[in-house]
Amino acid sequence: MSVKLGRNDPCWCKSGKKYKACHQAFDEKIAMYASKGCIVPSHDIIKNADEIAGIKESAKINVAVLDYIEEHIHAGMTTEEIDKIVYEKTTKMGGIPAPLHYEGYPYSVCTSVNEQVCHGFPSKDVVLQEGDIINVDVSTILNGYFSDSSRMFCIGEVSPEKKKLVEVTKECVELGLKEVKPWGFLGDMGQAVHDHAFANGYTVVREIGGHGIGLQFHEDPWVGYNSKRGEEMLMVPGMIFTIEPMVNMGKADIYVDSKNDWEVYTEDGLPSAQWEIQVLVTEDGHEVISW
Repeated sequence: MSVKLGRNDPCWCKSGKKYKACHQAFDEKIAMYASKGCIVPSHDIIKNADEIAGIKESAKINVAVLDYIEEHIHAGMTTEEIDKIVYEKTTKMGGIPAPLHYEGYPYSVCTSVNEQVCHGFPSKDVVLQEGDIINVDVSTILNGYFSDSSRMFCIGEVSPEKKKLVEVTKECVELGLKEVKPWGFLGDMGQAVHDHAFANGYTVVREIGGHGIGLQFHEDPWVGYNSKRGEEMLMVPGMIFTIEPMVNMGKADIYVDSKNDWEVYTEDGLPSAQWEIQVLVTEDGHEVISW
C-alpha cells in the first residue's frame, strides 16, 4: 500500500485530522508488511469512527431479532413463521432484512435445519421437530450499514451427537475469536477454528466462509477456516468481518440444491452446525459487534 498523502493533508479516513497525526504511521506499518509479501487490507475496508458507530446501531437490531427468536422458537413452529418474525421485528425497529432480494434471495432470513449447511429457505412445509438443530442467520441494514450474525438452536431434546456438534462449533468460534488481534493474520484465527473441529472428529466446509461487512453485505476479505497460522490477510484496527465456520459431523463435501441454486446441504446427509459473530479489530484486540 503506497502512501501518497502529504503529512499535513487531511487523512483519508475522513477523521478531519492531519494525515501525520492520524493514519500515516498505520500506512507505513502496513507497507512494511506488504513489502514482505503479506496480504494487506486496502483503505476501503477500514472503517472510521462514524462508520463503526453506524454499524453498531445496525447490530443492535440484529441481536434483538435473534434474542426474540431464541425466546420463541419451538417444536411445531414452521420456518416460514421465523421468516415472518424476522421481517416484522426488523422493520418495526427501522431496519431492513439484508437477505431479502439480495441477488434474488426471496426471504428475510436463512433457516438451515439438520443437514442443511446454509441458505436454507423458510417454508410453511418445514415444521421444526423435537430433536432438530437449526441455524437462524439474521442480517440487517440500518441507514446503509450492515450487520450479520447467526445462532444454533436445539429443538427440545436432541441427540448427544447433535448436541456435541452444536457445542463444539460454538467453541470453534470462541477459540478463533481469541486469535483476532491487530497485526495478526486471519490464518491465525482460521487454524484455531480448524484444529478444534478436527480434534473432535469433524470437518469444516471449504467453499463457504466468512466475509468483511459493514458498508456492504459482503466485502473483502473472504474468511476461511482451513487456513494456516501466519497466512491470509493481515488484521488491522478498523477491519470488520464475520467468523462463521460451518462444521460438519461427517465429511466436508457439500452440494447446492439445483432447484433453487441457494440451499446448501452436506453430501453425506449428516448434520452441520454454524455460529456466526461479527467482529471489529480494535487497537488492542477485538470487539464482538453482533452475535
